[in-house]
Amino acid sequence: MKNRKIAYTTFKKNTSKFGRIIVLTGARQTGKTTMACKLFPHYEYISIEDPIMRSRYLELTASQWKTMFPFAILDEVQKEPLVIESIKSVYDQWPDPKYILLGSSQLLLLEKVKESLAGRCSIIEMFPLTIPELCTNNWEDIIEDSIFQQIILSENPIEFLPSFLFDKKMAGKQIAWEHYLKYGGYPAVSEPDLSEEEKYDWLRSYVQTYLERDIRDLASFRDLEPFVKLQRYLAINTGNLVNASAIATQLGMSAKTVQRYIRYFELSYQALSLPAWSRNETKRLVKTPKIHYLDNGIIQTILQKRGGITGNEFESLVIAEIYKQTKTLQKTLGFFHLRTQDGKEIDLLIELQNGYIAIEIKMKQIVDKQDIRHLSNLEEILDKPLLYAFVISNDPDTKYFGDHIVALNAAYFLG
Repeated sequence: MKNRKIAYTTFKKNTSKFGRIIVLTGARQTGKTTMACKLFPHYEYISIEDPIMRSRYLELTASQWKTMFPFAILDEVQKEPLVIESIKSVYDQWPDPKYILLGSSQLLLLEKVKESLAGRCSIIEMFPLTIPELCTNNWEDIIEDSIFQQIILSENPIEFLPSFLFDKKMAGKQIAWEHYLKYGGYPAVSEPDLSEEEKYDWLRSYVQTYLERDIRDLASFRDLEPFVKLQRYLAINTGNLVNASAIATQLGMSAKTVQRYIRYFELSYQALSLPAWSRNETKRLVKTPKIHYLDNGIIQTILQKRGGITGNEFESLVIAEIYKQTKTLQKTLGFFHLRTQDGKEIDLLIELQNGYIAIEIKMKQIVDKQDIRHLSNLEEILDKPLLYAFVISNDPDTKYFGDHIVALNAAYFLG
C-alpha cells in the first residue's frame, strides 16, 4: 500500500470547522475509498452504488441520517444526487455530524455539490500516484517532496546536485520512474506481487470499464464508437495541438461533438487540456490548446503498445506528473503552453503569483545548447519575471546554460 500525500490534507481538513463535509473526487480506481476508510475507520461506509439499498437511503429523513449515520463515508454519491440534499439538511440542522462524499464523475458530482453544498463543503481532488508516492511501501512511509515540489514551496533558491548519480536515493527513484513510464500511476498496478501480464490485464479492464461506466454516466450514448475513435485519436496525438474542426473532419463528426467529447475526457480525469498562453498583445501567439493524457499506462493500453514511448508521450507523462504533484500540494497554479507564430515554443509554462517557471521537455539522453533555444530571451515575451527555466530530459547530468536555464534529469526532478 502506497502512502498518499493528499491523505494528510484530507485528515487535517476534517478536523477543521470547514471540514464537516469533504467531497473527494477523482478518476475511478485512484484509491479514494481505500484512503477514506483508512483515515476514518470509525465512519460508517455506505455504497450508493448498491441499487437495492440506494432507494432505502432515499427514504431516510434528516433526523434518521443524524441518528443512524452521524459519521459516514458515502461512496459513488453521484449515482443518487438526492442523497446530497439529505446531507445538506443534516449539516444545516446539527453541528456535529461529518461526512466524506466520494465520486468519480466530476460533472455529475460537482454540479450537484455546487447547487446544494455551496459554502458547506471542501472539495479535494485525487489523482493517480505521483513518483514520490510510488517510492513508498506503506502508509507510514514519509513522502518526500520532489525537487519540483521543493521549488514550488520554497521562497529560496534550490541547489541542485551536479548529477542524478549523486542522489543517495537514485535507485528507488529510478525504479519508481521506470514503473511510471511502463504502467502509469494507478495504485492497483503498483502492487509488487502482480506479474507483468496481470498489470496489463488490469489496465485493459480499466479502459473498458471507463467506457462502459464513467462515460455512460456522463452521457447517454447509443453508440460508443465515435467516442472510442476520438479516444484513440487523442492517445496517438497526446502532446499535440487540438483543433476541433480538423479532428471533426478527419473522424467524421461535428466540431461541437469533438469539443464536447474532449470535455468529457477532462471531466473524467483522463486528459488535461493545456491552454495557450496569450497575454502579450504585441506578439503573434498561437492560441490553440494542447491535449495531454494524464496516465501513460492508459495511453499504452489504448494504443495496444508495450515498450518504447514517443517523444510526445514522454512530454505528456512529464507534464502529467508535474500537474499531479502540484495538485497534491493543494496549490492553484496556472498551466499553459506557449507558441509564437515565428517558431518559439515552450512545452509548459507554470504561472505562480510572482512569476513563471518555463519547462522544455526532451526525451534525449544528452542535453546540449541547441535544446535551450526556445528558453533564451523568453522573459521578453512574458508579463511577469521568469523565475526558473528548465530542460527536463533523460540526461543524468545537471547542466547550466546562462541565467535561469538549468537542465535536469526527469527522475531526479520529479522523484
